[in-house]
Amino acid sequence: MIRKKMNSVDLKNNKYIILEIIPTSVDPKRGDVAQISALKIDGIKLIDRFDYRLDKSKVKVPDILKMTDYDNESFKYVKTTKTLMNHFKKFVGNLPLLIIDNNYTRSYLSGFENNMYSVFDYLNLDVSDDVFDRLMNKYGLEPSNYLVDLLYEALIREL
Repeated sequence: MIRKKMNSVDLKNNKYIILEIIPTSVDPKRGDVAQISALKIDGIKLIDRFDYRLDKSKVKVPDILKMTDYDNESFKYVKTTKTLMNHFKKFVGNLPLLIIDNNYTRSYLSGFENNMYSVFDYLNLDVSDDVFDRLMNKYGLEPSNYLVDLLYEALIREL
């Protein structure tokens, strides 16, 4: 059963966005957004997905390049973080955002006025280094490069 916090979103009856940001630095003033994957959901129905990356030539962190080197043909590539974030703003509109509430996501989304909620509050999990291992174990999920897909599958099972 989902534990709801005050000011939470009724996921069964609303549209919302689940997202994952992969930055090149935890500080937006020193880094770029290398990748955003997001799902637009209505209740438990997938409406649309957003898979954008910064051009690989712009990413100067080898570990981030390695981390984002999968399904290259499935992503749209842009030349700047500003362009990526502008596309993302259009995608999300004013919908609430279910975020991986780590030490950088809210910083990179500071220019967004959308309501933001930790997706893990809806899954009765606490953020930790092994949260995705615990999520896969809890819901019997197979590993995926797309963390938003894992979160979506877990929410379906929880709802």
